[in-house]
Amino acid sequence: MKKSINLLKILRVTLAVIMFSLLTFFFVDFTNSLSSKWHVLAHIQFIPAVLNGALAGILIAAAIILLTLLFGRIYCSVICPMGVFQDIAAWFSKKIGGKKKKYSYSKPKTVLRWSVLAVLILSAITIGFSGYFNPVSLLEPYSAFGRMATHIFRPIYQFGNNILEAIFTSFGDYTFYKSEIFFNLTSFLVAIITFFGIGFFAFRNGRTFCNTLCPTGTILGFASKFSLFKIRIDTEKCNSCGLCAAKCKAACINSKEHKIDYSRCVDCFDCLGSCKKNALGFSVKKKEVKEVRGVKEVREVIEVKEKVDADKRKFIATGLFTALSLPTLLAQGKEIILKGGQKIRTRKTPLSPPGSQSHEHLLKKCTACHLCISRCPSKVLKPAFAEYGLAGMMMPTMKFDDGFCNYSCTECSSVCPNGALLPLTKEQKKATQMGKVQFNRDICVVVQQEHNCGACSEHCPTQAVKMMPYKDGLTIPTINTDLCIGCGGCEFICPVRPERAIFIEGNEKHEEAKVQQEGKVEKIVIDGFGF
Repeated sequence: MKKSINLLKILRVTLAVIMFSLLTFFFVDFTNSLSSKWHVLAHIQFIPAVLNGALAGILIAAAIILLTLLFGRIYCSVICPMGVFQDIAAWFSKKIGGKKKKYSYSKPKTVLRWSVLAVLILSAITIGFSGYFNPVSLLEPYSAFGRMATHIFRPIYQFGNNILEAIFTSFGDYTFYKSEIFFNLTSFLVAIITFFGIGFFAFRNGRTFCNTLCPTGTILGFASKFSLFKIRIDTEKCNSCGLCAAKCKAACINSKEHKIDYSRCVDCFDCLGSCKKNALGFSVKKKEVKEVRGVKEVREVIEVKEKVDADKRKFIATGLFTALSLPTLLAQGKEIILKGGQKIRTRKTPLSPPGSQSHEHLLKKCTACHLCISRCPSKVLKPAFAEYGLAGMMMPTMKFDDGFCNYSCTECSSVCPNGALLPLTKEQKKATQMGKVQFNRDICVVVQQEHNCGACSEHCPTQAVKMMPYKDGLTIPTINTDLCIGCGGCEFICPVRPERAIFIEGNEKHEEAKVQQEGKVEKIVIDGFGF
């Protein structure tokens, strides 16, 4: 029996390590060496699947709930990256504390758990779309881990790469190349607080976050109370020694009363190997059977049958219906996007990423996991501060300080697990107008310095910016907003500072750009770059 028990833990740990490693590397991989097909690891996260709203998302959410009803909270111990992160912190705690590190049973924080979940659902439906900050993006476990991976693990990974690049280059080996590390103060502070906050409680008490604040843990915890397979205590063998409770990171085993709080158990299987009496097992509940054979009564009892009344069954059905209907409820909300009257450079309306369709759609679906930001090859996507208002803080917006949106790139829309960025084909992307080009003629170098430039026209993939005769052989940009897709190539390359002479003004709702007319394009030769 010990061998089979150990195999359960070994299998769980192996799968968790594989899932955690692949998903983490998918976030930190700045070379995009890991195929985009691995975005499936993000798509099988519970809350993103619920928010997705598409058939695939609903099926994934239903599959996770079914998995929980069969085996308990396997999702929390294997699939959820924040859950595995807490296990890693707890593992380090044991390595430091040694045999002295022991957990103990604590009473469930039921009122706190359900109150937090209720507040999150209400804020997602109403408050978040009224311009106030939406706490779902803070407490959703996958998204919280995504920000940690993007703003803590990724820069560390890049820094290590840059050290190797410097060493290898000094010996004439160019295997590595230097990677520019981008830093966003707001997102970094949120990520570092999350890392040390959740990490501290995991280091000290185990799965505290999972069983107090995590919305996924609360929902799946309720479903796990009715799971088919559970860790069960054989009361005839148990001597209430407390060894199992001392190993339980979820603090859910009451060894004195021979009870387990299944809503908090995350199926880590640590307790199974600790029992010296073989009183613990992961099995199906068996009914009490009485058979009378002559004068002999045969009785097989593993656990006293728990009664589940009709009200509980109705509550389960209501809970599942609510979880799967959440996208529809969210779609009925309305938000007010605050402009705040503040002018950042010359842009009044922020640009939401391709596939977002509109600011409204982005705010309804996005949980700010920053996977799109991490995977953007041109580093155009940045965490928003107040561009969308407080409700959209940390959600992705387009900025052209470090690059521009590649004409044929659809990476961000292909990896988004929430449905905040809907998948686009290359043809659809080329016709999606995220914003429109604007030109401030008065500060253009052609006017100010009377030098030829033309950089904006050269970087425009749709001919929305063309050079036209100005004076004395000079040419000056002219714009056609109908052809512009808002890629930002012109804004990125414009040499005028601090405000760009040519820039992109965002569309709150994406439009369809006109396809450039076919035919001969007049080529304008510029003698020198002009500055």
